[in-house]
Amino acid sequence: MLAELQTDRSYVSLVDDDDEMRASLTWMLENHGIRVRSYKTPAELLDNYDPAEPGCLVLDLRLPGMSGLDLREVLWDRGCRKPFIMISGHGDIATAVKSMHKGAIDFLEKPFEGADFLACVDRALARETADRQLRKQNAEIDSLLASLTPREREVLDLVITGMLTKQIAERLGVAAKTIDVHRSNITRKMKVESVAQLVRKMTLRTVGKKEGDSDQVSS
Repeated sequence: MLAELQTDRSYVSLVDDDDEMRASLTWMLENHGIRVRSYKTPAELLDNYDPAEPGCLVLDLRLPGMSGLDLREVLWDRGCRKPFIMISGHGDIATAVKSMHKGAIDFLEKPFEGADFLACVDRALARETADRQLRKQNAEIDSLLASLTPREREVLDLVITGMLTKQIAERLGVAAKTIDVHRSNITRKMKVESVAQLVRKMTLRTVGKKEGDSDQVSS
């Protein structure tokens, strides 16, 4: 899995103001084959943040200037959808629950086992890779949908409900042959060869949109 993750240039962005802890985690990740960008303060990360760079976040809860959760909120407002892991030497149940509600992969209380930390990072990177592929898939489908005329989109919505050509023609008050032309144009523009493929493509888009909407749960 690591080899696959590394081919897309994923990085772990680590923020911890404890120099020894930051150095230890950086060494651990690099020894595990994962690239790291480490920062001592939230300001350092924000100054160097690249929204297009794939990867995940590891944030200490207590940081200079703002908490790890506050930093996550700032990044979220900037369009960051990267999975994150919250770490802390002062954890409590309420904070852990809040972190999970905000979409954290996990909340690790220091001192934690290196194996547990690396497992969390692996999960976060795998999640980010899957999410990025899903966003790419949805963007491609949306681009195809944008090529349809308003009438073709109307016909498409009826086709995927299972309506037949005659039923759609009656619903729209046009000839069945006209609907056949629309259906032909739709399959060509959507790059499918059958209604089953069209339904599958639209289902993938719907599922992807729902999963994207659930990236972060409000508190």
